[in-house]
Amino acid sequence: MALFKSPTLTIPDAPSVPRHIAVIMDGNGRWAKQRFLPRVAGHQRGVKTLRELVLTCLDMKIDYLTVFAFSSENWRRPADEVSFLMELFVKVLQREFKHLHKDNVRLKIIGDRSRLGDKLNQMIEETEALTANNTALTFTVAANYGGRWDVMQAMQTLLKEHPEASAGFDEEALTPYLSMNYAPEPDLFIRTGGEQRISNFLLWQLAYTELYFTDTLWPAFNRAELDKAIASYQHRERRFGRISEQLKQETPGA
Repeated sequence: MALFKSPTLTIPDAPSVPRHIAVIMDGNGRWAKQRFLPRVAGHQRGVKTLRELVLTCLDMKIDYLTVFAFSSENWRRPADEVSFLMELFVKVLQREFKHLHKDNVRLKIIGDRSRLGDKLNQMIEETEALTANNTALTFTVAANYGGRWDVMQAMQTLLKEHPEASAGFDEEALTPYLSMNYAPEPDLFIRTGGEQRISNFLLWQLAYTELYFTDTLWPAFNRAELDKAIASYQHRERRFGRISEQLKQETPGA
């Protein structure tokens, strides 16, 4: 196994409709507060929004959808909210996994599962196994996930399997050990709720992703809002290190 090679010159595709969309679903609590509801009501409404987004991605023939459901930093939230989120995760899997399978959706869960509990881990394994061969959409949920954790666990696993890599390795050697080695890097990243941060989400994978931030709170994010995000993406010039003149030369009829 060659662990260090010359930098590759392969340039990623830049499809007009994103092949892979990544989302930070922010603003559930604020949405509930604006309506004088408990924060948990915002999370419940956010699940409905997520279900609608999955259906929209299926309709638009988007291949990959990845969402940040619970970060490794979210354990710092009030204990009752964390407990509710874990219970909600279980209920959603129980309620939705058959629908996902029927709609030909493959479900993947990424993150450190050691704190998720035996019941939830068993449900995750069963749902992933059931939907493993589905092809319409790969829906990834990041739970107890952090981008730094992802890179660290990838490096540790690589070095465990290939001790000789301690002398040096390249990106191509590390990539198979990252949590999302089964998916292309996201074309479009969306964060709702007005904040403009990556918040330790897919740090490696978002290197060349187009970023889109909206003030819309997650429970209010609908197809019209997704259309705005995609329209913004379609007006970007994705150069991947090149200059505009090179893109024009490579575009037929330009």
